[in-house]
Amino acid sequence: MAFRGTRYHGFQRQPNAVTVQQIVEEALSQLLNEPVTIYGCSRTDTGVHAQQFCFSMQTEKQLPARNFIRGACGYLPEDISILSVEDVPPDFHARYSCQAKQYMYRIHNSESKNPFTTDLELLYRRKMDIPLLQEAASHFVGTHDFAALCTNCTEKQNTIRTIHSISIEKQGDTVLILVKGNGFLYNMVRILVGTLLSVNEGRIPVSELDALLESRNRLKAGITAQAHGLSLYRVFYEDAPSGASIDLS
Repeated sequence: MAFRGTRYHGFQRQPNAVTVQQIVEEALSQLLNEPVTIYGCSRTDTGVHAQQFCFSMQTEKQLPARNFIRGACGYLPEDISILSVEDVPPDFHARYSCQAKQYMYRIHNSESKNPFTTDLELLYRRKMDIPLLQEAASHFVGTHDFAALCTNCTEKQNTIRTIHSISIEKQGDTVLILVKGNGFLYNMVRILVGTLLSVNEGRIPVSELDALLESRNRLKAGITAQAHGLSLYRVFYEDAPSGASIDLS
């Protein structure tokens, strides 16, 4: 599915807030006339979007894929859409079967805000040095301890992750930052983006980024960039559901 996260307190169901999981489960329960629980590929923060988000579920009903998509979308609000559906083996789990994820962070780099994307892109008025940011981003690619880029990580928590690639490009007034990895810590992509912006502003020299990671000190990294610029862009599986990708290059 895809969703615009502006109105939701993230994906995961919460007792006192409206979430994407709650809305989708309610819609599918109506469609299938049975209680439905869905298992998402990721937990997204409040205000974060998804262009490709996979979830798994079980049902006793036999329903053709086209009918499932049309029926589910009929019960869902305009900011959530089912893109594709297919049968998978019983041991498939949208989260635990996932091999990699790719996030996109969108920045509107202009003096003026874009009224059409105010909840989809971060407004950033300073000039962005794209070659400098690309050089900085290269320090995060590979397998590292990313404790310095994590909110509320504990000492006992495994904070080692692998970043496969980071690409940064400018298209008109929009700067796109794509980060692909085998997994992400809480707020990791948003802190990574905030750190890159600190590099752009001269607050953190590129030469200090390796030491920043080695320090495991969250206070040495940049701010946590605002949630509304972030979206889950692609998810990757070895045997991919039709809407997902399998290329891990």
